[in-house]
Amino acid sequence: MAENTDIAAAAAEQAAQSQNDRRGGGRGQGRGQGGPRGRRPEVAPEEKQFDERVVHIDRVARVVKGGRRFRFRALVVVGDRKNRVGVGTAKGADVTAAVTKATEIAKKHFVTVPTHNGTIPHEAQAKVSGARILIKPASAGTGLIAGGVVRTVLEVAGISNALSKSLGSTNKTNTAYATIAALQSIVPASQWITKKAATEKPAKKAAAKKVEA
Repeated sequence: MAENTDIAAAAAEQAAQSQNDRRGGGRGQGRGQGGPRGRRPEVAPEEKQFDERVVHIDRVARVVKGGRRFRFRALVVVGDRKNRVGVGTAKGADVTAAVTKATEIAKKHFVTVPTHNGTIPHEAQAKVSGARILIKPASAGTGLIAGGVVRTVLEVAGISNALSKSLGSTNKTNTAYATIAALQSIVPASQWITKKAATEKPAKKAAAKKVEA
């Protein structure tokens, strides 16, 4: 009887010890893996490569058998503020879908704008449908004297000083595409043909003829 009692007591002690070991090990493992409670690893925010601006959202309707079907149309301007800009417009079943499609279209149609000291090299003008846009260079410190869609396009393109005037329709889509067309027509200063360069060529040809004679 005494031996049975000792065996039972020893078994109970061993079971209690193993249970305590399990509890301690579980807590230690939990703290080691998960770390302090309530804290999450810090994640640095991602820097956006492009500046995306939603200029206008409009609801359009299509008449079908049984009623009207409504959709949304978005006008988006995308640029990298480093002389590249694009405009896109698209329709979607909801606003998010329309903006996503328009953004993708704008990124596929980027235009590189030649600049000089934060402004454009020369005056530019373009007409799309009823919208006519005039853009002029400005000195440093002037800022952007423009409004609406034109200002958004110039900001996203990285132009900090310019003068502009809308001379026709106020339709935002046509104004945006007219602004892009005006910026696209700008010729860099390195490609200009000046009077000095034009007069030098005939003079050189005349000198060459005299030497031959």
